[in-house]
Amino acid sequence: MTAPAVPAPSPSSTGELSRIPGLKTRRNAELGLLGFAMLLVATFGWTVEANQFDHVTSTFWVPAVLLSILFLGLHVVVRLTAPYADPVLIPAVALINGIGVAFLRRLDIARAIANKDPIPGIFAGTGGRQLAWTLASLILAAVLLLVVRDHKAVSRYAYTLGLVGIVLVMIPAVLPGSLSEVNGAKLWIKFGSFSIQPGEFAKLALVSFFAYYLVRKREVLSLASHRFLGLDFPRGRDLGPVVTVWLLSLLVLVFEKDLGTALMYFGLFVVTLYVATERSSWLIIGLLLFFGGVYVAYLLGKAVGGPFANFYDRASIWLDPFAPQYIDKEGYQLVQGLFGLGTGGLFGSGPGAGLPGSIPEVRTDFIFAGLGEEIGLFGLSALLVTYLLIVERGLRAALAVRDSFGKLVAGGLAFTLGLQVFVILGGITGLIPLTGQTTPFLSAGGSSLMANWLLVAMLLRISNAARGPAAGGGPERPGPKKAPTQLHGAMTEVIKP
Repeated sequence: MTAPAVPAPSPSSTGELSRIPGLKTRRNAELGLLGFAMLLVATFGWTVEANQFDHVTSTFWVPAVLLSILFLGLHVVVRLTAPYADPVLIPAVALINGIGVAFLRRLDIARAIANKDPIPGIFAGTGGRQLAWTLASLILAAVLLLVVRDHKAVSRYAYTLGLVGIVLVMIPAVLPGSLSEVNGAKLWIKFGSFSIQPGEFAKLALVSFFAYYLVRKREVLSLASHRFLGLDFPRGRDLGPVVTVWLLSLLVLVFEKDLGTALMYFGLFVVTLYVATERSSWLIIGLLLFFGGVYVAYLLGKAVGGPFANFYDRASIWLDPFAPQYIDKEGYQLVQGLFGLGTGGLFGSGPGAGLPGSIPEVRTDFIFAGLGEEIGLFGLSALLVTYLLIVERGLRAALAVRDSFGKLVAGGLAFTLGLQVFVILGGITGLIPLTGQTTPFLSAGGSSLMANWLLVAMLLRISNAARGPAAGGGPERPGPKKAPTQLHGAMTEVIKP
């Protein structure tokens, strides 16, 4: 017998029981970690000015203080609405977000010096816009925490969210290239100087739909038809959902010309399916379907061109970016990114002392390469460990929360974040073809930042239910223990099968 898709709300998740005396919420630990993160951001800004100006201005600390005020506001909202939420999530994300704002301002300063322009103000340039987008993102995250007091309530709108997610994914594909295409990938909706990437919000809606669907269908999808090489494979009739999402991901690959987005959507569904059914055969089937489809698309692009031509060109550049026909043209971005990572070495040139501006699109797609030149392999490793920590805390919330829907949503969101970082880093280092994805919380761009802060807010809500006094996996409520129930006098009943 399985748990219902929408279990009865627990007191800790609805706010009926805010706090239990004697039960630690760890909010002070969160505040301390947040202060340490902002100290690192201020140190980064100080070092940038020391290397760019040969002195430090009296206002180097202003961006870090403004960010501290913004993150402190979200901390207060969490303290009031989700007191038992994971105390590590906000400081870890705030550190990456703060480093991103500081690095984008560093690029603004370098460009102003090179063009002999006045140094931009705190709220000017790409760094200033990213600071404004951070404010908008934190407001959205706070609104979600205030409105969604029980994560299980989201499952009531699962099919609506699924439809919204599919529409958001397909809108750029049907728009003309002048309104949707950037650097060969059709992932945007552009209105003059304003642009938005709807796929960033689609992943949140699709995670909720996948989780609800798999909670209801996991028994059917867990049935095995035969055993091969020690693995139980599903029945052929149950492959329908996987094939449907596979076809959708191939349509994204062909019409939106982006491997990373297709991999993220299909990988999200397959991994969520694996978590729901605990059958590794689904992972094998998913990998075979995806990479088989990608290889066929590559062959079709080579043979017939058409809508497959863009993917064939990207794959060819990926296979040999240093080829004479690519190195100064289509492969220039990848080559410069690899040079930047190589120049940084182990320790980097120092914040503000490198030449990241020579890498095309360093503010968005290749911000990891630009940072790598200045903070080196050790600095990038620390940044990746921070991302890994965020993913780990999301998976921990998935393990601890009691209801199946919350488990799949938290696991899906955490995996989505980790997969997106892998896709971006894989493209920059030459592991996979380049994609149009942005680095979460780090790259310039409002849609990515807002969508990922909403992701974090949902993880905070689920972790509050997981760690709260009335949630499964949470700490036991203090007080006198009840005597164990005596069964020797209880009535018995025989149930015939």
